[in-house]
Amino acid sequence: MTALAHEVIPVVADSPVSDLDEVLWQAWKAMDLPEGYRAEIIEGAIEVSPTGVRRHMVPIFRLRKALDTHLADSDYEVFHDGNVVYRRKVWIPDLFVGPADPDEIPDEYGWGVDASGVSLVVEVVSPGRLNTERDRVRKRREYARAGIPVYVLVDDHDGDGVVLILTTPNPGKAVYEDEHRVPYGTDAIVPSGPAKGLAIGAEITRRPEPPEQS
Repeated sequence: MTALAHEVIPVVADSPVSDLDEVLWQAWKAMDLPEGYRAEIIEGAIEVSPTGVRRHMVPIFRLRKALDTHLADSDYEVFHDGNVVYRRKVWIPDLFVGPADPDEIPDEYGWGVDASGVSLVVEVVSPGRLNTERDRVRKRREYARAGIPVYVLVDDHDGDGVVLILTTPNPGKAVYEDEHRVPYGTDAIVPSGPAKGLAIGAEITRRPEPPEQS
């Protein structure tokens, strides 16, 4: 659900923090949510959503294992459900990649890590119009505004399933200039950054077999 009225706010990198951003930031810090819910600040709104169901959780778990293996000999680590902070915006990606020691990229407020040190974010799309629109549209713009180099979207609800890999962010336009769409069952390869060469294929995106009919 959306706690405050949705408002799209174009942001350029050197623009001052708006009064609305400050109000939302203070409100977000004061929130006391029940277990099983999380709150993010996305394009001029505080959005509260429940944690994911099993089908949401399973590809996240598989992709985290694949990233752990891929990054094992690097100075990077994969993180789950942490706060990524950018100019009094707060996002909680399903997964993100940053330095192995997150103290290297603290945000200035002490609530999470700074988006400038995040090299890749992953979202697994949940069902429902608001959920799909959040990950496909609004978070896509926000991650591009913050200059996060790679955005991976695992989307069960796009046809028969699509892995979307977005790169080359243009913060001033809030767009990713390169988009690679790969249907489920075919390997989607991360093209750059610490996770370069990681294949996101059927072992990660596969769905459970339907139960046999008696």
